[in-house]
Amino acid sequence: MRVAVIGLGGVGGYIAANLTKSTHKIVGFARDEHLLKIKKDGIKIVEDNSSWSVKLDARELNEANGYFDVVLFCVKSYDLQKSYEAISKYVDANTIIVSFSNGVSNGNLLRKLSKSKVLDGCVYILSHIESHGVIRKKGNIFLAVFGGLEYESAILKSIFDDSSLRAKISEDIKIDIWKKYIFISAFATLTSYYDRSIGYLHDKHYDEVKSVLKEISDVASAKGIDIKSEIEKALYTASKVPKDSYTSMHLDFKNDKRVELESLCGYIVKEAKISGVKTPLMSKMYGELLK
Repeated sequence: MRVAVIGLGGVGGYIAANLTKSTHKIVGFARDEHLLKIKKDGIKIVEDNSSWSVKLDARELNEANGYFDVVLFCVKSYDLQKSYEAISKYVDANTIIVSFSNGVSNGNLLRKLSKSKVLDGCVYILSHIESHGVIRKKGNIFLAVFGGLEYESAILKSIFDDSSLRAKISEDIKIDIWKKYIFISAFATLTSYYDRSIGYLHDKHYDEVKSVLKEISDVASAKGIDIKSEIEKALYTASKVPKDSYTSMHLDFKNDKRVELESLCGYIVKEAKISGVKTPLMSKMYGELLK
């Protein structure tokens, strides 16, 4: 199968590099100096105790051609629609597409834009671009979760299995997306607000972290999604990640890049107002981070 990985950052770069170990044809899409470095030297993955490099067919989106059986969107949430529009002429109603972007409504957006087979999905990983052409992954966390269409989910899982990447077909993907979202939304907001690592926040601002997690859970509950049990699980996960782990939104703030503030923080604040849920901490931090 011919697989497009759109966005070769911390998530997409790691997935694409691993997918090259499979029997499938992988094409990665990136831009600027990061793309030029990958074209020249391949993509390098740096893990805790090892590093490795692979050659990858990497291009700009305007260099796309041919037909894609599968498209994995690993771009920032604010680039999802633009990325789909750029690749849309190379997919059809049989193409399997899934967004691994942060947020809980990406699948709904793709279903509005596309007649392809849209899965919902999310990825658990701590990774970022360390330098042009280099992806830094921390810890041993990796899991891709997707679902919504049984047959297409099985095809996608077979591709991940062929690459020895952990993947799970979800029985309730909406719940699973929110389970991931509660962690990343809370810690993206908190790490950006305090300019501190996940480990520091867990150790020094434990009660506040727990309160923020509860606010997100309350918004989910108002939408008919029960993730109360994820509050303690998120706290436990935060205690186990490397102490110097940061979120991608925090790194984007520090590097003066465009940030996913709306999908990871603003979404909760706005949905809370619609549902009549109180989110004082998220609202305060959202207001400050907007400045």
